[in-house]
Amino acid sequence: MSANVKLYDTTLRDGAQTEGISFSVTDKVRIAQKLDELGIHYIEAGWPGTNPKDIEVFKKLKKTRLKNAKVVAFGSTRRPKAKAKDDTTLKALISAQTKAVTIFGKSWDLHVNDILKTSLDENLDMIRDSISFLKSKVKEVFFDAEHFFDGYKANPDYALKTLKAAEEGGADCLVLCDTNGGTVTSDIFRIIEEITPEVKKPLGIHAHNDCEMAVSNSIAAMQAGCAHIQGTMNGYGERCGNANLASIIPVLKLKLKLDCISDLQLKELTEASRFISETSNMKQMGNQPFVGASAFAHKAGVHVNAILKNPRSYEHTEPAMVGNRRRLLISELSGKSTILRKAEEFDVDLQKESPKTKRILKLLQDLEHQGYQFESAEASFELLMKRAMKKFKSFFKCEGFRVIVELEEDGNLISEATIKLEVNGKKEHTAALGDGPVNAIDNALRKALREFYPSLDGMHLSDFKVRVLEEKVGTAAKVRVLIQSQDEKDSWWTVGVSENIIEASWLALVDSIEYKLLKDKVTK
Repeated sequence: MSANVKLYDTTLRDGAQTEGISFSVTDKVRIAQKLDELGIHYIEAGWPGTNPKDIEVFKKLKKTRLKNAKVVAFGSTRRPKAKAKDDTTLKALISAQTKAVTIFGKSWDLHVNDILKTSLDENLDMIRDSISFLKSKVKEVFFDAEHFFDGYKANPDYALKTLKAAEEGGADCLVLCDTNGGTVTSDIFRIIEEITPEVKKPLGIHAHNDCEMAVSNSIAAMQAGCAHIQGTMNGYGERCGNANLASIIPVLKLKLKLDCISDLQLKELTEASRFISETSNMKQMGNQPFVGASAFAHKAGVHVNAILKNPRSYEHTEPAMVGNRRRLLISELSGKSTILRKAEEFDVDLQKESPKTKRILKLLQDLEHQGYQFESAEASFELLMKRAMKKFKSFFKCEGFRVIVELEEDGNLISEATIKLEVNGKKEHTAALGDGPVNAIDNALRKALREFYPSLDGMHLSDFKVRVLEEKVGTAAKVRVLIQSQDEKDSWWTVGVSENIIEASWLALVDSIEYKLLKDKVTK
């Protein structure tokens, strides 16, 4: 087992192949920054040359300062019977100007014969030539041996030859891929042990999750000698997904005592997982190990009773170590305790048996029943708590708003919002256009408030997410809108819920502006 494990994230490439995920350029850059903060060593950003989006991503990342991670470009070996120096895929990899590249090649003779439709020897030449060419231009080159375990089980001699061809080409790491995700853990361990004496270069693992074994297969591979582990955050990926780095990292760190990231970075794991979930517009699985909302949640009476006496009785690790928190679901006392902890963070004086504490707990439960979720919208929760405590007075009062969306003869859609407000006893009635209804409301709201609160000019909306809460109800379903706002100092999330997406957006927008003014300690 190697003590020097390298973490390789492919969320932006393999994870982008998840059904329902479509990253924007901005999404990819923000996720890369978050992965870098987490301490990931390599970030595979995409396949340059295949689409304009990934070309733009590599340009943006080249200008983005990353402290820990190297950006990696991904591609394939040259085409059969072609020259590596003339291959468009390989030239695109070089043009990405990354410090490392990864190419995949076929290691299963079935794929060589039936998919590539070339000879086994030509496939070896493709691997050797491609890596040799790339190695002359790029510092680090990784070889993903696609379908390696299936190939080894079918024709071990040939699968091993593909690794040796990559080694001869100068590959820095030979990554063994369980591409179909069908290999069991015992076979992963056995095969890696068998081939380790046959190669000189470090081995890596890239496991898919079609048998729900990607994490265990990755850990077993590492224990058998691999020093390079590929995966995605939250297990995103084609079909059933990839090995989940949000589970692999704490297993390496807490169970196997391998310092793959620092203790402080590990405490950011839950926040990173949820950030990437929101940015991907994917619902976070509550029962996800380590980082899920239910990972340290206790409901059964026996469990709760034991946890209150000694948390180790029903928890395999301390939730704070991965940035998560304990939740006692059926205990009114635990609900109060959670609120008291939050009140402490927000500098609000609350006592456990105070009627105000009970009132906030009841309000929180009612709102969550309506569909609100404050896990990713702490700015809204701070406002909720301070409103309930009578420690916050709104900076303005809405007397009404209207949004009109009009399709013009030339085919353009025009959105216009009209808003009536009262600010410090003064009536404001204004209108503004926008790229869409929410943007129009935002513009009108700022236009009305700018005279009173000039600091709003330093704030802008940076993200907008919508989630349908009751899919079976169809177009009548409630929606939850999450809005991220930021200024020159920090960023914050707010939330709104309604059957009407415009109203939900309005509620989140109002909270975002109120929080900005509260944060700036604006005097009314």
